[in-house]
Amino acid sequence: MEFLRPAGWDEALAAKAEHPAALPVSGGTDVMVELNFDARRPPALLDLTRVTELTTWSRDGAVVRLGAAVPYSRIIAELSGPLPGLALAARTVGSPQIRNRGTVGGNLGAASPAGDAHPALLAAGRGTLVEAASVRGTRLIPIDAFYTGVKRNGLAPDELIRAVRIPAADGPQQFSKIGTRNAMVIAVCAFGLALHPGTGTVGTGIGSAAPTPRRAAEAEEYLAAVLAERGLWESGEPPDAEVVRRFGDLVTAAAAPIDDVRGTAGYRRHALAVMARRTLTWAWNDYRRRIGSTP
Repeated sequence: MEFLRPAGWDEALAAKAEHPAALPVSGGTDVMVELNFDARRPPALLDLTRVTELTTWSRDGAVVRLGAAVPYSRIIAELSGPLPGLALAARTVGSPQIRNRGTVGGNLGAASPAGDAHPALLAAGRGTLVEAASVRGTRLIPIDAFYTGVKRNGLAPDELIRAVRIPAADGPQQFSKIGTRNAMVIAVCAFGLALHPGTGTVGTGIGSAAPTPRRAAEAEEYLAAVLAERGLWESGEPPDAEVVRRFGDLVTAAAAPIDDVRGTAGYRRHALAVMARRTLTWAWNDYRRRIGSTP
């Protein structure tokens, strides 16, 4: 196995162009497990740890540009304000040691349906874009189009993930994950929710309950319509029990789970409905406090 260690971004792109089958590695929290168990044996590893620009983030107005190698621990410490859903998801990733190494770029590159970052990225809005770069230039891939299959993504063979552009939150966001414990576990299923009062829209993200991470589009449209038609954005009054129940049912309907060693399809459907109802209740209570309506 060849080991490539570029000193900067241009060198990294050149190395990936010359060795398109090289597997990028930064935190290594997924890659090294696969190598240690001989589950994967790429012809080359592309070590990105010396590419320091990947470990930075910036904010331009309503958009946060998150470098692909910013670790989860820094997302928790530095971005809980503009990216609360992603920060909540980051808190459930592995142990403190894993959070110090693991990255959203790695999560996206692996494209596992169970990746903890995916539901939050989907819920953050359709403005979430993955920066894919190569020696040919940079293109922006909408988050909905990035996941193309089980552990497959929309990157070309010569492309690397440079950053993710994520709309900063304009309302409450929540994340919930079901597993044998809250962290250090692969999700049986997960759910992300974001309320976007500025646009009167709702964002969702489903994890570990379909071949790819996905949003519950019908549930989003239903809830947004109810909130608008009943004037709940303005009044802060909570959606009634039937609306909350229907939202959970629509989230479940959007999933396509299977039976596996972590849980059954039936359990995943039940858990998604519960998580959808709970996260909606939590998020709406937060929204009411923000606008000064008493929960």
